[in-house]
Amino acid sequence: MLAGCGISPTAPTTAGAPAGGALQPGTRTHDARLLFVSPTGLRYAPRTFTSSIGPQKAIDLFLKGPSEAEQKRGLLTLVPAMKDRVIAKAIRPQTVDLYLPTTVDRLEHGAVSQLVCTAAKALDQDQTKVLVRVRERHFAGTWDVRCDPAGNAYPAAAKHP
Repeated sequence: MLAGCGISPTAPTTAGAPAGGALQPGTRTHDARLLFVSPTGLRYAPRTFTSSIGPQKAIDLFLKGPSEAEQKRGLLTLVPAMKDRVIAKAIRPQTVDLYLPTTVDRLEHGAVSQLVCTAAKALDQDQTKVLVRVRERHFAGTWDVRCDPAGNAYPAAAKHP
């Protein structure tokens, strides 16, 4: 029957070691979604963990940059190296305070989106529900922003299409 499909009978071949790294049955996984830039726009890259990832851990992972595999897919970050740490704190359900060691005007819009939406996605898989209050050095107020479904940050007071 197989010969009729153009498949000839062969003996087993060596293909390497068996698959490894599988989780034990019943182990729950959590995805952190880090927002990188690709040649076609913003793209979330998943990273799987066995425990939940909060906004700070997601930001720390993001700031380390894309993995080698992600780089091969053309993913990169627009966020420049910063002398001090970016801090992301979940202060209540659906709200994150994001402390930047620089001013927003020194960052490209895409870099702001990457930071804001990575922190928002870590708090809720539907990042559009999360308010991110951006706090910058030497500025007492906040920049209140939200993320659209594609990962673009926009002022929370604005009506997004």
